[in-house]
Amino acid sequence: MDYYSSQISRLIEEFSRLPGIGAKSAQRLAFHIINMPKEQVENLAKSIVDARNNVRYCAQCCTLTDKEICPICSNSKRDQRTIMVVETPRDLAAYEKTGKYDGVYHVLHGAISPMLGIGPGDIKLKELMERLQKDVDEVIVATNSSLEGETTAMYISKLIKPTGIKVSRIASGVPVGGDLEYIDEVTLLRALEGRTEL
Repeated sequence: MDYYSSQISRLIEEFSRLPGIGAKSAQRLAFHIINMPKEQVENLAKSIVDARNNVRYCAQCCTLTDKEICPICSNSKRDQRTIMVVETPRDLAAYEKTGKYDGVYHVLHGAISPMLGIGPGDIKLKELMERLQKDVDEVIVATNSSLEGETTAMYISKLIKPTGIKVSRIASGVPVGGDLEYIDEVTLLRALEGRTEL
């Protein structure tokens, strides 16, 4: 039996499809939006549609941006010869918060996971290898310390080593099984400074 009208039920259903949103959270969000001023709801809806229509991959590092080249890649003060490889844009943001890394990034949008059917062709590895045709001194592999992250790091190391480019891995100040986006800036900074060559 439906407790709510079809419009409210549909809104709750749509919210419950979002990751991390259960039935009760979806219900709370739906009623919050219904009680918001109409102008705020329209602004929220417009920002969602605009983001979905305009956000794309940076032509260089594959992070999400609304420009052809993201602000980090287009910044002339960044060291373009050092590339940090991360799994997600959230991991990139976590390192940017330290304020101590002045190189550029490459976002893989995932990690190799044979169990989930994710192979090297399913993440942005081809784009990374294309970038390495330019003048690059070091690739810092900053994937998560999970099984998938470690598998990806080893795979990247085997791909890059023959090119003669230095490959390093962030130090294990990052706990095993930890996701970079949830780790504090000091721990991330220690992991970056204590990186080791692969």
